Amino acid sequence: MNHTKIFGHRGSMGTMPENTLLGFRHALDLGVDGIELDVQLTKDGELVVIHDEQIDRTTDGSGYVKDYTLAQLKQFSTGIKFSHLALFDKNVWSKERIPTLEEVLELIVPYQIELNIELKTNIFPYDGIQEKVIAIVNQFDYADKVVYSSFHLPSIVKLKQMEPSAKIAWLLEYELSRPSEYVKSLYLEGLHLHKDLLLNGVYDKKSGADFNIRVWTVNNGKEMEQLLKMNNVETIVTDFPREAISLRTDQ
Repeated sequence: MNHTKIFGHRGSMGTMPENTLLGFRHALDLGVDGIELDVQLTKDGELVVIHDEQIDRTTDGSGYVKDYTLAQLKQFSTGIKFSHLALFDKNVWSKERIPTLEEVLELIVPYQIELNIELKTNIFPYDGIQEKVIAIVNQFDYADKVVYSSFHLPSIVKLKQMEPSAKIAWLLEYELSRPSEYVKSLYLEGLHLHKDLLLNGVYDKKSGADFNIRVWTVNNGKEMEQLLKMNNVETIVTDFPREAISLRTDQ
C-alpha cells in the first residue's frame, strides 16, 4: 500500500475556486490527507486565507489585502472569477468570500487532517503574523497537525523561536547543496521542493537526513505516478487531489 500523502493545493485549485471554504470542503470530501493554504494580514490585523498580495486575480475587487479591513474584504466574491472551471455554479460560487484562518480551522478540525500554512511574507513583512497564526492554531488545539512553510526563511525561523514545538518547512525552487545541514541547523521539519527538483533527480536521496520532502505543485498524471513511486517523497501537493488519490489507490 502506498503511504504517500496527498495534499490539496489551496483546496482543490484545479476544479474549485482556490483558498475558499467551498474548495476546502470539496478537498475534504475527496479524502485528502492534508490541505495547503496561504495566509496574509488585513489592515486591521486579521488572518485571511488568500494567495496573492493583491485581490485582483481571485476576487471581483482590486488592491492590496493589507489595505482593506476584514469587513471590507468580505464584500468581494472569491468565486465569480472562476467561471472557466467546469464545475462553475454562478449562484453558489458568487457567494464565496475570502475566509479567515479561523473559519478554515472550524471546517477542518472534525476531519483531523494535516494543514500546511504558508506564510506569504516574501513581499510584505506582515508584522505579528507569526504570533497570530500560532494563537489561532493553538485555540483549536491543532498544532500537532500543522506545518508552517514559507519562501521567506526568516519568517518561519522566527515562528520556530516563538513556538519551539512548531513544525517548519522551507519552500524551495532551487537546489541546496547539502540540504541536511540546513535542516539540522535551522531545525526544519521538512523541505517543500518544486517538483522538477525531484523529477530531475536532484533530490533522489535524502542524504541520510531525518526530514520530510513535500513536492509541489504536481498536476500531470505521469509526474504524479513518478513521484508516487519515489520512496523519499512524503507528500504530493496538487491542484487535482481527486486524480492523485485515484492514482495512489491504483499503485
